[in-house]
Amino acid sequence: MSQLPVVTFGEIMLRLAPPGFERFLQSPMFVATFGGGEANVAVSVAGFGHPARYVTVLPPDNPIADAFCGEMRRFNVDPAHIVRQKGRFGIYFVEPGANQRPSKVVYDRAGSAIALAKPGDIDWKKVFDGAGWFHITGITPALSESAAALSIESVQAAKAAGLQVSCDLNYRKNLWKYGKEAKEVMRELVKYIDYAVANEEDCQKSLGIQVEGVDVHAGTLDTSKYQSLAERVLETYPNLKLIAITLRESRSASHNGWAACLHNRKEFLTSRKYEITHIVDRVGGGDSFAGGLIFGLLNLPSHREALEFAVAASCLKHSIPGDFNRFTRAEVEGLLKEGGSGRVQR
Repeated sequence: MSQLPVVTFGEIMLRLAPPGFERFLQSPMFVATFGGGEANVAVSVAGFGHPARYVTVLPPDNPIADAFCGEMRRFNVDPAHIVRQKGRFGIYFVEPGANQRPSKVVYDRAGSAIALAKPGDIDWKKVFDGAGWFHITGITPALSESAAALSIESVQAAKAAGLQVSCDLNYRKNLWKYGKEAKEVMRELVKYIDYAVANEEDCQKSLGIQVEGVDVHAGTLDTSKYQSLAERVLETYPNLKLIAITLRESRSASHNGWAACLHNRKEFLTSRKYEITHIVDRVGGGDSFAGGLIFGLLNLPSHREALEFAVAASCLKHSIPGDFNRFTRAEVEGLLKEGGSGRVQR
């Protein structure tokens, strides 16, 4: 299979979380790591053994930005094309939920370097040189009008360079504050996409496409309704080769049913369902799915195997704190083969 690098582009933030399952400042401390949808995907892809590059815009002469670039190298992600210019390093706070208490996220990212970035600030020709795949999410276009224009520029450049392009629609209602609705921007961006990843809310809020009886907040999902949803998206966007839709059944913050489906215009596939009963951290779970799917589409023989690999990878991600997926291809394949009994490996 092709070993041309996967390139991802978006905002990285400093992630501050209380220790364990404590509430904000229950203890006077935060655990500091990094997080951001597109970086999470790059880390997953690299961890599974496929080359990955990460592109963002960070402030110059900033030790936190320097530390992040070092972190990318540690995960075998190439940070060489990161642009350094004016702005700040964004922060987000996350309070992990448990049982009936939901997780909470507080953003402190206004004025970040990538939110201030504009078309022309990134040399996409250099970024895409020798690459084979480009991934973006719906988070970056939500940051600012200039970031939205830069996002459109990125997918146009990727297509012009002959790359396969994927997008996780990732609707974030708390970010679309600069005067445009998500649908105004995302409908244009998706015209340049080959592979889409979404949930029901993403399709509804980002594309304006919905099917009666599909509810992302439901404790139990009717998979048959998602076939109709996928077909509607594919009919609306003839450029799409496939869409994958995650199926999360939220029974509590600690217990989710987790599966996904995929429509490739020829067949509608549904994955095995996992009952994740002791969630450690669900943030980044969707990104692990996207990273696993990209890796699978590039390195596995069939769409069925790519889908199952992606769901298993994201299932495992729920067991560790932090945004990043820290599992190898062999560990994901172990879950697929052994069923996830959790027996001690000696």
